[in-house]
Amino acid sequence: METASGFSSNAEISHKLAAVLFPGEEWVQKEPNIWIAKSRLGGGHKEQSKLYREISHVRLLTNRGSVAYFLPEQTKDEEESEDDFIHNMHADTVIDGAVVELKTISGNRATLGKSFRRGYKQGRSLLKKHGITAHHSVFLRVYTPFSVDSIKAKLAGELKNSTDEGRCICFFEPTEELYSWTYAELRAIVGT
Repeated sequence: METASGFSSNAEISHKLAAVLFPGEEWVQKEPNIWIAKSRLGGGHKEQSKLYREISHVRLLTNRGSVAYFLPEQTKDEEESEDDFIHNMHADTVIDGAVVELKTISGNRATLGKSFRRGYKQGRSLLKKHGITAHHSVFLRVYTPFSVDSIKAKLAGELKNSTDEGRCICFFEPTEELYSWTYAELRAIVGT
């Protein structure tokens, strides 16, 4: 593995956060700007299929200069109940120094809201579990032909009572457009 001194700033801050979250993990470079937890490279067909799908999402960002670390799959702690484990599932990646959950949207606005809420909670949960204060974000790859304003309005409503820092990164598959809005920008739409 390269030393931190050989990293760009995005790579360095991403590596530092990933290493703090998972200090015993080894990171393997899969391709330029994409690192994967070594423990995640094993696993069955289903896990590998999920990883390759997530890599295709992240390439939309790494091809533009972002740096991504795919975090280990979550395992259930011995003292954790099944309900707590499901409730506390964590985010998929660290991208450019922020914890980022990846979501695919192909349903209606209710599906969009539910997926965003879950991704938001997954990022927050991971940071809380490790006692770390950092930004957490959600990446949405949207296949449904929603308008930009429609998605922004829905996300603003989902963030109405939140105070966390982060952003929503949204790739519109039908138009191949990429947008990024901070949570503060989105909350401003509804005046909170």
